[in-house]
Order: sequence, then C-alpha cells, then structure tokens
Amino acid sequence: MARVQQLTGEIVSIQGPVVEVAFPGALPAAGEALEVPRPDEPLWLEVVLHSGEDRVRALAFNDTRGVALGQQVWASGAPLRVPVGEQVRGRVLDVLGRALDEGAPFTEPQWPILRASPTLTEHDPSQQVFETGLKVLDLLSPLPRGGNTGLFGGAGVGKTVLMMELMQNTVHFHQGVSVFAGVGERSREARELWLEMRDAGVLQNVVLVYGQMGETSGVRYRTALGAVTIAEWFRDEARQDVLLFIDNTFRFVQAGNEVSGMFGRPPSRVGYQPTLAADVAQLQERIASTAAGAITSVQAVYVPADDTTDPAVAEVFNHLDAFVVLSREAAAEGLYPAVDPLRSTSGLLDPAVVGERHARVAAEARRVLAKYEELRDVIALMGTDELAPADREAVFRARRLRRFLTQPFRVTESFTGRAGAYVSIAETLDGTEAILSGAHDDLPESAFYMGGSLASLLERAQADS
Repeated sequence: MARVQQLTGEIVSIQGPVVEVAFPGALPAAGEALEVPRPDEPLWLEVVLHSGEDRVRALAFNDTRGVALGQQVWASGAPLRVPVGEQVRGRVLDVLGRALDEGAPFTEPQWPILRASPTLTEHDPSQQVFETGLKVLDLLSPLPRGGNTGLFGGAGVGKTVLMMELMQNTVHFHQGVSVFAGVGERSREARELWLEMRDAGVLQNVVLVYGQMGETSGVRYRTALGAVTIAEWFRDEARQDVLLFIDNTFRFVQAGNEVSGMFGRPPSRVGYQPTLAADVAQLQERIASTAAGAITSVQAVYVPADDTTDPAVAEVFNHLDAFVVLSREAAAEGLYPAVDPLRSTSGLLDPAVVGERHARVAAEARRVLAKYEELRDVIALMGTDELAPADREAVFRARRLRRFLTQPFRVTESFTGRAGAYVSIAETLDGTEAILSGAHDDLPESAFYMGGSLASLLERAQADS
C-alpha cells in the first residue's frame, strides 16, 4: 500500500489494540490505514477518531506486543485494502490480504474495504427466485436472487451446516462465484469447510475470507466488509452473479461492540454500541444488485438465548428480504433442516413473483401446519381420536408434510450415511400438492422422512415393503 510521505507520526500511547499516534502536521482522515514498520510484518492500524488537534486514536489489526512508544508511523492515504480479482478465486485469505492456504502472495488489484454503497438509481431490485434445492426453503421462504436472506437461530440448531449445504448446492448447480466470510469462525470449522470444498472439486469457484476467533476485534470487525469488497469486484468488473455467505453477522456486531467499548463510547440498549444501526447498515447496504450483476447474500445470525427481540437481531431483520428461522423444537424432533415453517417467510411469496400455483400451495401448507400447531396441546392431552374428522385429517397430513420437508444434506453424508438430495421447486410443489390432497394418506409418516422428491420417497417405500 502506497504511503503518503508527508504524513508521518509517532506512537504516543498503546492500550492493547488502541494506539494513539501524534502527527505534527495534518491529520489522516477517519478510516485511513496507518502502517507501523516491523521486521517480520507491518502492524496495520485504522484511524477511528481524532483525539486532539495533533493526535488520532487508531485500532490495531495485529498484536501490538513489541511495539514501542516513539515508533514511527506512516499514513497510507487510503483505507485498508484487500486483494480482489481472479487471483483470489479458489483461495483462503484474511482481511489483511495474507494467504491462509500457503499459496502465492497476493498482488494487485486491491480495493479499499471502505467503499460507498450503490446509489438509489444504480440499484436493480430483483424479482427472481434463487432455487436452493432445499424443499422447505424453496416452498415457504424462497430466496431472492440479488437479495438478502437471514438464517436465524440459537446455538446448535444447524445454521452453519445449512449454510454449508447452500454453498455446495450453489457451486454444483448454479453458475457464478461464491464468497464466504467467516466472522469469528472457529479454526476447526474453517479448515473443515476448506477441505470439503477442495474434496468436492468446487474450490476454484469459491473465495474464503476468514477472521477467526483468535484474531483481534479489528480483524473480525472488518472481515465481512473485506468479503463484500471481493464480491463487488466480481459483480462490477467480472460482471458475474455472486453468492455471498456470512457466518455470522451477530459476531460482526459483537466485534463492533468490542471496538466501541475500547474507544470509550457509552453503551446503548442491552449494552450494544450506540452506532449499532449505522454499523449494520454500512455492511448491508453494500450487498446490492446492479445492472452489472447480482450479489445474493445468505447470512447466519446467532440469536442470543433464542430471543428474536434482541436489538442486534432486530436491526439485522430490517435489511433482509427473506427470513429463515431455525427451531430448537424441530431439531429436538430430528426434523432437519430445523426450519420453523410458520415463522420463516419471504417477500417473494407473491403470486406476481412466484406464480399463482406456488403462492397457493405455500399458503395451504402454512394453513395445515398452523392447524397442527394449534391442536398439539389437545393431542398431547386427549389423543387424535377426540378430534373432529376435518381436524384429524389436517393433523395427519401436516405430520406427513412436515416430514416430507426434511432432507438429507451432501455435507453430512459421512455422518448420517444418507446421500444428499437436491429437489427442484417443481418437484417440491408436486410433492406438497399430493400430500395435501390426501393422495398418499395410506403411507406411514416414516415413509416421507429424510428423502428427496416425492417420487424417490415412493420408490423407497415400495422397495422397503
């Protein structure tokens, strides 16, 4: 990164990752990257605020141990930059541009991670469904091409596994490139994902950007923006559709909260940073589609204590087009993916977008599943024999439908022994219609569990009989 020679300063204070630098002349702007030369690798800082007429306080992206007071600092004249272009395709890197896969070092082009979002006139809102091959999503919460989708759930309900399956399906069945941002990712999970992509032969169409748990809060805070910058290059320069995965957006908010506390900002609601809305908007508004191409994002969002009214979760909600809520009760019953079919929805479920048939089938499926939820307490107390005939029929079909919406994943084949299944939207609608019409009321519920299309389930049931 080029230096602005006239802007040099010296370190006057070090408090962990917060470094105060004095500049005798003009001050570098907020967001500008500063470089502290070191023998092994430079220490990179980002200006956060001006603390005086001749001083700035900056956030360190590396460990500050070994850095001394009075040490010289160079201003780069620009924000931190991340490698972009074809050189990052199939690679694993961090937001500082370091290769994490022992590959060749990155060169130009490099783009600044702090960039303006597309203007209102540049936005190209999409009204197309992005087929995932997952029945419960395509039926009840279709993903918008060029839109933002959130996967909401507490710990241990399958957010990361569902996201990994979406990545696999995207690379296998769709053209374009996938960019994955691991924000606060465990090193074990990061390596597992890399190995799975490599073994599946799809790594050449994937870019993995990691800010792992052991990294500083600055790296974790900027990792998502670095991944968005890479996605923007593929959209604007290569004119390709991009699928952007962020795991997970809540850790991005947490990292921002850590940074806010380090610089002495008073907390807001529930202890979050006062800039929560601005931080989330800065990320989300850049994930947009233009005439050049579409960025379709899927974001895992951890829900603290399963409380969807948490301020961070509620703020992310404001920027999404589709919501996939994962249920701990469904996971406990073994209904994977553990999607709550009644709380998950999409702005595309409109007859003008998905078509009259899809909207009608989805509405009928919700009605039957809602009736079942309404009667669960009655069934637990009295059994199904005491229900009215119409209610009993709805319950039986709802239970079959709920099991039909379960599906084995490619990424879990080695653990479950079940081959992963990809089901088209047309096959999903055919199967759902058949179950709701009662065409297969004679089959046991177990016949619909953990399979692909209805035709494949019927073949399996016939082979087992």
